[in-house]
Amino acid sequence: MTILQPLSLALAFTVFPLSLASNHVHSTNTWRHRRQNGVPASLPGNWTSKGCYTDNVGVRTLSGATFASGTTMTTASCIAFCDSKSFIYAGTEFSVHCDNNLHGGVPAPAADCNMPCSGNSLESCGAGGRLNLYWSGEEPPPPPATAPTIGNWTSLGCISDNVNGNGRTLAVGMPVTGDMTQAKCTNACFNAGFPLAGAEFAAECYCGATLANGGAPTPAADCSMVCAGNSSEFCGGPNRLNVYNYTGTDLPPQQPVGGGGGGGGAPVFPVTSGLPGNWSYDACWVDNAFGRAFVVQDNVTPTQTVETCIASCAAKNYTVAGIEFGTECYCGDTLVAGAVKAVESSCNMGCGGNATEACGGPNRLSVYSSTGNVTALPIPIPLNTSLPGQWQYKGCFREPQGFRALPNEIEWPGNNTALACMNQCAAFGYPVSGTEFGLQCFCGDVSDLTASGSTFGAESECALPCPGDPIHLCGGGDRLTMYQWNGDLNVWHKPENTGRYELILASSVVVPLIATVGINNKVTFLEKGGTGFPNSTGAYELDLSLAPQFDKAWREMHIKTDVFCAGSIILPDKGGRQINVGGWSLDSTFGVRLFTPDGVPGVNSTNDWEEDFHQLALQRGRWYPTAAMLANGSILVIGGEIGSNDRAQPNLEVLPKPVGGDTVVELEWLARTDPNNLYPFVMVLPSEHLFVGYWNEARILDPATFDTVSVLPNIPGSVTNCAAVLFPQHAPYTDPLRVLICGGSGTGAGIALDNCVSIAPEEPNPTWVLERMPSRRVLSCMVSLPDGTFMIMNGAHQGVAGFGLATDPNLSAVLYDPTQPLNQRMSVLNSTIVARMYHSEAFLLPDGRIMISGSDPQTDNPDGTVKYPEEFRIEVYIPPYLNQGFRQPEYNITEKDWAYGGTYTITNIKLFQGTTANIRISLLAATSSTHGNTMGSRTIFPAFHCAGTTCTITAPPGAGVSPPGWHMLFILDGPTPSHAQWVRIGGDPSQLGNWPDLPGFTRPGI
Repeated sequence: MTILQPLSLALAFTVFPLSLASNHVHSTNTWRHRRQNGVPASLPGNWTSKGCYTDNVGVRTLSGATFASGTTMTTASCIAFCDSKSFIYAGTEFSVHCDNNLHGGVPAPAADCNMPCSGNSLESCGAGGRLNLYWSGEEPPPPPATAPTIGNWTSLGCISDNVNGNGRTLAVGMPVTGDMTQAKCTNACFNAGFPLAGAEFAAECYCGATLANGGAPTPAADCSMVCAGNSSEFCGGPNRLNVYNYTGTDLPPQQPVGGGGGGGGAPVFPVTSGLPGNWSYDACWVDNAFGRAFVVQDNVTPTQTVETCIASCAAKNYTVAGIEFGTECYCGDTLVAGAVKAVESSCNMGCGGNATEACGGPNRLSVYSSTGNVTALPIPIPLNTSLPGQWQYKGCFREPQGFRALPNEIEWPGNNTALACMNQCAAFGYPVSGTEFGLQCFCGDVSDLTASGSTFGAESECALPCPGDPIHLCGGGDRLTMYQWNGDLNVWHKPENTGRYELILASSVVVPLIATVGINNKVTFLEKGGTGFPNSTGAYELDLSLAPQFDKAWREMHIKTDVFCAGSIILPDKGGRQINVGGWSLDSTFGVRLFTPDGVPGVNSTNDWEEDFHQLALQRGRWYPTAAMLANGSILVIGGEIGSNDRAQPNLEVLPKPVGGDTVVELEWLARTDPNNLYPFVMVLPSEHLFVGYWNEARILDPATFDTVSVLPNIPGSVTNCAAVLFPQHAPYTDPLRVLICGGSGTGAGIALDNCVSIAPEEPNPTWVLERMPSRRVLSCMVSLPDGTFMIMNGAHQGVAGFGLATDPNLSAVLYDPTQPLNQRMSVLNSTIVARMYHSEAFLLPDGRIMISGSDPQTDNPDGTVKYPEEFRIEVYIPPYLNQGFRQPEYNITEKDWAYGGTYTITNIKLFQGTTANIRISLLAATSSTHGNTMGSRTIFPAFHCAGTTCTITAPPGAGVSPPGWHMLFILDGPTPSHAQWVRIGGDPSQLGNWPDLPGFTRPGI
């Protein structure tokens, strides 16, 4: 199951209790890039690990004692708690769970339990829907049961309570000392002289002389809650009593029940003076006349008083407070569900913390107000009129046993409504919306309902009011108030011409993690240490024109330090050098590596990588940094960690290093969001400011000071393990520039997202727009194409970046066309047979094809055999624009060094389908691809005019539209692109071509 967060709060994450994005929660997960067992080497006593198990919110695998440990959760603390309660099973998830039996949980892949413990980030504490399970080695005790007799007490079975809201079956609430057991309840009722005793809801005791108000036998399974003080026996359930009848002859006369017990004895009174502010007593009200009178239960404490309940409600800005059964506090602004006033004398239970104060009674509320007025809203009904869009009410649905009918959840504890849920589901692209248990909103597809086996229930089964709209229903316990969109929310095209994958190299010499097309039209690959063949040098160049001749197509190059998770871009100098920065650990994290492409296709190149970290190094060691070209032509290096899975490096620096001492700029927002912000997305905006996307946040920076210009709305997605590009820019460049981010996953079980989000950062009031993809995708890659579309490919349906941490590869390609209407921009194209997950790349070739390489997931089957191997195969994708079989257009160009705003001519244009009246021209910036971050990506459609077979192109006007750099120049004959030729736009304003002036480094000039 996936948890979706409202777009206004802007976070969509995988199943964990919702944390609002505005809280900027800092997770300490450090597991993502290495194999992690997560289980301590030694455990207390005879406790052993049983591995990762499934869990479900509806039916917990461990349903005994539980507690939430905040920021101190560890495996040891979990086991200690469960052991102290004499449970034999212990499990860590978002809280500690204990039991003596397993209830439906089954083993899950170890990689599913990848959420770090809050008290020890090196240990795993389950995930959403997953438990790290431990066993004491002892055999489970007998399952809980209903004892047929307790002394002279005989069981009458499971009896209904509060039938149709008519009142308690056993009228007298009876306090007991300590946690509830059947022995304590029967003993208390005996001492008070009552022949009937009943325990309900695990912790409540009731007494009476007769079964009243329609109470009658129900199936024994209805009484399924174990006693709070004895897990071997049942103590009723919701509106269900385990009732015992006294058969002895020595029952004492009925005694008055003292304060807190109700039913007589020392009198109790409402509090009418000394209350804070304008708070005053209103009246005694019936709870459960037609449903619970309050939506929010605030707290339950044995020391409850009127004053403590009012203080708690007032602190949360509620205006109405109610106390029930001596210890229970409820808050709200109104009463709901057709609440009615009761006889004042029926609020006769003393408060747990002050026996002279009236604190309601069984199904009775002592109600106080800060406004002097209490409004009781009518019995809620389904919202069935004035529904938004094409939503239709479908009825009350039952959750299937042990499963969820709809897989995606939003929790709105205080303001959930059916309307808000519908709108939010529609925003995420889901045509089915269901509200449950008042505060829960679920989204999904019609196919989810079919697959889960969810069925209609009676309308009366959905009886809980919505917290934010209490006159309308929001489901019930395991019941959904369901709505469905009548029509298509998403149009995913399935064109006849889908293009195709082709395997061009069945084997190669490298398993790359960084791939770059050089301005010599050859491809350079960089490989992390320890990957591929034992004698690998870590760097190779591929000449595709010689691909049929394996030994000639590949050229061996050399790097000196490990480039694992480094960053790369192409420089705007005359040589189009490739720079690679950062790396795996120690010296490599400071690495600055330079390579000048040379030669032409078909002719062997000779240049090699140049590196000497003793002379040229970053100011800070970095693993997983982003490199970006600034508008002034200098190099930004930002973020990462000081080494593999180590502390954050939450800062940036500029190359060449400015004059002076340390020039690193510290960034609080990167420190706060580590490690979920590795490889942040950095793009130059038309203003020359910088857009930065990191985890679920985004902001705009000043390019000179790197101060924050504005903080953008939080991203409704997880900007981890995803991909990002800029929308195409079209002359005259007046439209706001949009950023597009697709795929990803969140913490926890790593369920992939199925959406793309986009924003125009420099628009007034920028807002994220969400579009749903045809399938979930994490570790995604995106490729900008010459026609202005984008290819989305590679990745998995589940997981996170790292070795052995992703499963279920996504083999399909999707085409995104930004010119189409919203929610109609995606087309499902062809599929591959090659799993491309962690450390895979996809990038555009100068002939218009897409090259796909790499994948290094290091995932094994349970028996140790390889499941997803290191991938040496190299594919290309033939996009639909080349799959039609049309001849590609041709052109000549001589001027390849363009100034901003200059005009430049291409000649001898040859078109084979259309004329120059319909020609298009595009410029695609040089990129380097790794981990889904295509650094440097940019698509520009410049102004031009044509006469005959000559076209004159006007270069982009400045660095805000096109930062200095090399671009592939394409012409398009209808849909068909030419082969590209390289042009440089904006020169080399920072004179990188003369840097570094150090021995062993080549300077190509500016």
